Amino acid sequence: MSLINKQVEDFKVQAYHAGEFKEVTLDDVKGKWAVFFFYPADFSFVCPTELADLQDNYETFKEIGCEVYSVSTDTHFSHKGWADATDTIGKIQYPMLADPANVLSRQFGVLIEEDGLALRGTFIVNPEGQIKAYEVNDLGIGRNAEELVRKVQAAQFVAEHGDKVCPAKWTPGEATLEPSLDLVGKL
Repeated sequence: MSLINKQVEDFKVQAYHAGEFKEVTLDDVKGKWAVFFFYPADFSFVCPTELADLQDNYETFKEIGCEVYSVSTDTHFSHKGWADATDTIGKIQYPMLADPANVLSRQFGVLIEEDGLALRGTFIVNPEGQIKAYEVNDLGIGRNAEELVRKVQAAQFVAEHGDKVCPAKWTPGEATLEPSLDLVGKL
């Protein structure tokens, strides 16, 4: 079953952000574009490379009006410990959500029940709280934040220009398509 256009359900989780613990709810997410970036576990191998890549692109996400939320089934205490223990994670400026009760991991369909870990799921959520794009990878397959930025930009463009669509590899400023009978069989 597809999660496209699924409304994110109410939630309340703890987060580690900007050196502090704080609560994050659906109300905090709504009103702007958001990326939920699930990863298996703190203190692991592929995860810090992905989270560092997100951090390297975080300014771009902010410039396009999108907040990033990394999510694992670890606690907010573990997130703080990881940030204190490693320079890579210590540089993260976006909120790191804690999901030890598996509320978000279940809601987004990425929980590996028998392990209590999340798959590598990436979800783009619009300001109304609907999932507009997502991708789920197996544990050993890392993701690319630059491509994620491009997907958010495409989702934003389509939301603003509902009569146009973005072709493969589209980036802002490039030509889009306006679906019509005249295009059928011509591309």
